[in-house]
Amino acid sequence: MEEDDTEIQRRVLEEAFGESSDDEGPARSAADPFLSKKPIWESVNGIKGLWLCRGFLSIKQQSLLLSAIEREGWFSDGSHNQAMRFGDLPEWATELTRFVREAVCSGEVSFEASRESTFEDQYAEETCPLPLDLLWREPLFDQLISNVYEPGEGICAHVDLMRFEDGIAIVSLESACVMHFIQCEAGDGHTGLQGEETSSTRIPILLSPGSLILMSGEARYLWKHEINRRPGHQLWEGKEIGQQRRTSVTLRKLCKSPS
Repeated sequence: MEEDDTEIQRRVLEEAFGESSDDEGPARSAADPFLSKKPIWESVNGIKGLWLCRGFLSIKQQSLLLSAIEREGWFSDGSHNQAMRFGDLPEWATELTRFVREAVCSGEVSFEASRESTFEDQYAEETCPLPLDLLWREPLFDQLISNVYEPGEGICAHVDLMRFEDGIAIVSLESACVMHFIQCEAGDGHTGLQGEETSSTRIPILLSPGSLILMSGEARYLWKHEINRRPGHQLWEGKEIGQQRRTSVTLRKLCKSPS
């Protein structure tokens, strides 16, 4: 008798991210294959609140995550390249959220100024990839967007809508690409933050398959981000990156409705 989809998905999630459990402590940590290798977080010079974790997902975990997305059937007919979900997320997205939180809690920080720190003895805001009030909110994320981009397709420069709270995670799968961050005119509070670019200041970030970026604070509100995958625009260290299909998963938290 064939296994139903729910059981298959459960097994895929267990294989990718380890067993999900409400239990905390050393027993769980020892059993979780993710925690056996600490992720390395890199701060991005010039953009406060932007952090990159290059080895967030292993090759096997990337494959299993892509399989879980494919099983949703969102892109099976080829007529859509974007799917959005709100509230109760698919189980794999809930596990991915748990994975993000554990990566922040267990990771090591690497600064471009060669300063390194661990999270074992302190949680100083300047050395934590996600501010603590965001890291421990519940749920951490309750909205996702999954996109599939063919070669040449990318995203225009934008700041995410203000209907979403601070703290955004983007997981990149399949093709590597360069994402550019462009500084915007700072407004008063959160108003006017999607204004015109103040200069030609552009900071490139290489997103390799399996990488994760976190945006909070200035990175989330004061910088636009874009991916231009037209020929001649995907350059890294003087060489053009060959573009193939790229899949991304963006996780965000909706702002609470006014009561």
